[in-house]
Amino acid sequence: MTVQVSKGPDRRVARTQRLMRDALHSLIRERDYDSVAVKEILDRANVGRSAFYTHFRDKDELLASSIYDILGSVPSSHSKAADGERILWFSLPIFEHHERHRRPGELRLGPRGRAILHRKLQNVLAEMIAEDVGKSFRGRRKTAGRIPQDLLVQYVASTFILVLNWWVESRNPLPAEEVNDLFRALILSTLASTSD
Repeated sequence: MTVQVSKGPDRRVARTQRLMRDALHSLIRERDYDSVAVKEILDRANVGRSAFYTHFRDKDELLASSIYDILGSVPSSHSKAADGERILWFSLPIFEHHERHRRPGELRLGPRGRAILHRKLQNVLAEMIAEDVGKSFRGRRKTAGRIPQDLLVQYVASTFILVLNWWVESRNPLPAEEVNDLFRALILSTLASTSD
């Protein structure tokens, strides 16, 4: 995928990608994600087919690029935080983003669109968490609690997706901050035991 969190694309590229993401989001407020065609995204964004395929393979990749857009806008002060905080920096911004978009006009992702987005989100989070876990446990293949680092990374990422899915699927009215507190309650004790 051409969109990355660490490197900002030039202004024209960023603008084109934002137009396409905005077009897709407005279309999935009107109807299910599966029924949206690439041509409709192009028409709404007022961009050409070649511009679309320069940046994205398909509409699934365009949808997944929203993850990078969300995470790229989060301040990078998490690198100075304590180990557990550094590893979980992403959770509240993602829950808050979901809360902002779920109330004003529910996105109609449907099960397939949600599965695509959450699978990609889990992969992106696992990459970022692995980097933060690596910094926290530099020089050790296992954490202090004897949990392999790659297992810890997958545990944190998959638990986040589990909580996000629960919140979405159950249509639970809890605000983002409280959902984040639930996620942290599930994770922090494990992180604390790994740093002893």
